[in-house]
Amino acid sequence: MAEPIRVVVTGAAGQIAYSLLYMIARGEVFGKDQPLILHLLDIPPMVGVLEGVVMELADCALPLLRQVVPTTDPLVGFKDVSAAFLVGAMPRKEGMERKDLLSANVKIFKVQGEALDKVAKKEVKVLVVGNPANTNAFVCANYAPSIPRENFSAMTRLDQNRASAQIATKMGVPITSVNNIIIWGNHSSTQYPDAGQGKVLVNGQWKSIVEAVGDNAFLEGAFVETVQKRGAAVIAARKMSSAMSAAKAACDHMHDWWNGTAPGQFVSMGVFSDGSYGSPKDVIFSFPVEIKNKQWKIVGNLPISDFAKSKLILTGNELQEEKNEALSVLDSN
Repeated sequence: MAEPIRVVVTGAAGQIAYSLLYMIARGEVFGKDQPLILHLLDIPPMVGVLEGVVMELADCALPLLRQVVPTTDPLVGFKDVSAAFLVGAMPRKEGMERKDLLSANVKIFKVQGEALDKVAKKEVKVLVVGNPANTNAFVCANYAPSIPRENFSAMTRLDQNRASAQIATKMGVPITSVNNIIIWGNHSSTQYPDAGQGKVLVNGQWKSIVEAVGDNAFLEGAFVETVQKRGAAVIAARKMSSAMSAAKAACDHMHDWWNGTAPGQFVSMGVFSDGSYGSPKDVIFSFPVEIKNKQWKIVGNLPISDFAKSKLILTGNELQEEKNEALSVLDSN
């Protein structure tokens, strides 16, 4: 068997981590023959809960799990890790403004970036799940200058999964019959879920989603709005945020980053923008990417409609504003 790799999950006593840790430890992300040492990082008030999580992981009797390291010290949490799931963030409550969320989280991700820089492996893959994920990832990378910027990404896979599920339901097909739906921009209500490049398998034939659905008003209206507002809808219904689906999406994101995408298929990841598709440079922007040998590459030259372009400008502007706000919070500290 391979040597164990160290994987850290922050916010390890929280709701998302409760589903996520089990999926990782079962081998659903790094493979069924990859032993793991799990680092569980959380804040001091959560130590008691963390102890319970450690007991439960032991009681799962998972063959791949070699060791669990619970800690409240970022320098212990990030020591020698090959992959990091940054889930811990100030949670969004019903009616809370993203701007309030931003200033609280900037401080958290500065500390985590500095710790990653000091003690993590330089090839570490860092996935930011905690919201506002794009800007948190930007801050984290900013404070880890010795780790390549392309090793930081924000999760928009949950939005992609939501969008794919909407199309699968609309067409009455299994989720495996839908691919290449794109999430552009920010993991917020300005994101643009784009079915324009997507394909759906109908009666044994792959067709463009636009052609198969045959309803542009739906694809540019109800579909987009449902995906954009799905997180808020779950909070309204559960009185808690979408934990199970977020954990599954985090696994999907890291699995594909680690193992690559299938030929002809791409996935959505928030990554540092090079200005592709008219996006602002140097923000974490969600693009369609292909992945090979653990390296992502933005899919180029996709035909973008005028409607899509207007949506990309909107979400790009929001990301630029968030970045500027994050930098001003950092400057004032």
